[in-house]
Amino acid sequence: MTQLHTPKASRNQETGRLSFMRPVSPRRVRFPSRGGGRAGTPTRMACTLRTVPASEKTVRRSLLVASAVLLSTALTAPAALAAPKPSTTPSATPPANMSVVGGERLAKPGTQVNLAAGVPVLPKELSARSWIVADAESGDVLAAHNAHWRLAPASTLKMLFADTLLPKWPGTTTHRVLTSDMAGVGPGSSMVGVKENETYTVHDLWLGVFLRSGNDAVHVLTAMNGGVEKTVAEMNAHAKELQALDTTAVSPDGYDAPGQVSSAYDLTLIARSGLQKKDFREYCSTVRAQFPGETKKNKKGKRVRGSFEIQNTNRLLSGDYDVPVYQGIAGVKNGNTTNAGATFTGVAERGGKVLLVTVMNPQKKESNEVYKETARLFDWGFAAAGKVEPVGELVPPRGAAQAGAAPGPSASPGEAGGTGAGAKPVASADAVGGADGMGVALGIAGGVLVLLAGGAFLVNRRWPLPDLVRRRPRP
Repeated sequence: MTQLHTPKASRNQETGRLSFMRPVSPRRVRFPSRGGGRAGTPTRMACTLRTVPASEKTVRRSLLVASAVLLSTALTAPAALAAPKPSTTPSATPPANMSVVGGERLAKPGTQVNLAAGVPVLPKELSARSWIVADAESGDVLAAHNAHWRLAPASTLKMLFADTLLPKWPGTTTHRVLTSDMAGVGPGSSMVGVKENETYTVHDLWLGVFLRSGNDAVHVLTAMNGGVEKTVAEMNAHAKELQALDTTAVSPDGYDAPGQVSSAYDLTLIARSGLQKKDFREYCSTVRAQFPGETKKNKKGKRVRGSFEIQNTNRLLSGDYDVPVYQGIAGVKNGNTTNAGATFTGVAERGGKVLLVTVMNPQKKESNEVYKETARLFDWGFAAAGKVEPVGELVPPRGAAQAGAAPGPSASPGEAGGTGAGAKPVASADAVGGADGMGVALGIAGGVLVLLAGGAFLVNRRWPLPDLVRRRPRP
């Protein structure tokens, strides 16, 4: 159905029909191939982009975790890693030099990919201003196009909102909606149907955020958190912790606002962080659910409250007339505003590989184009995984050291490489020798081991993706 929208309005009010749904489960499953993979690049074909010799591969792998150390130790000078602060509006063309977070290749404009014999060619029909294909578990960036270009994010910014606020309340927490809770919802916003003076669980509200991209649900949760100013400040602080340094949140819901920007790289980092939370995975992979309605009197004069169905507007998850369900899809979040155009970050699993793809603002104006281009990039990524040399990496959060424990100075090198289970904490300078130089040196060395262990823990950790629904064949 075509809808009209006011300027700067969120356009996530898509509708669609689903034939059935099974309950979402946290079990890890394997999904069949969707097909559509492209043939590999023939050996005889000249490589137009940089080919990485096989001798470099071992060196690169050994440097992946070390790069996490270098990035983490740059806490005292974060500006060196990030591009200049965003202006009030996104640029019309990608800057010549962008952020180097994740690798120098990702700071360059244009497409970055290492083609070689056996590596499939990239899809030709890609019109997005920015996109990225990454291995969700190893952190390898397989290919990217203007990865750090700061653009309006639309409702994909709700991933940052969710990753920041989800841990604050159990899903059973209830809240009675006040009139003031709904203040600030922009005209034309996508709404799930929250009503004033009705009581909702936090679980209900998060379903409204993820499935219907409901700005009304976002603002109720924001009010529960102390208001827009506090929530946006926490979102920006969390973005910095994730090293999503291209991101500036101005509104909690992604509604167009001057200076509100993110990048394909950052949205992928944010999604990767969120997907390590069980509730985040389950909400973003739910296709449809029942949402509480408004309390009304029935024919007998008794006050009753029914419910109505809400469906996920992620077309790769729910399907549409021109977009089939992508086999193996497990979320994450879509968006569409006047400034941003269509944006989408998705995660999918196939053959033991879990990939993240983010696509921002396709210039080709066709129905569901953002999903079509995402599907092509997923197909390429699954075909290229294990064959293509990465062009960068998804960096771990600054606090990754806290996720794993490092040994004290007396630990063996083998213990130093552990992921934290049963490992000893780092000894303080006083514990290892008071104020003498050796004690300080050992303390610093222990700190480096924390970063190594923490970075390796986060980059290599795995999570179970939900068991997803399957669409019945159309008659």
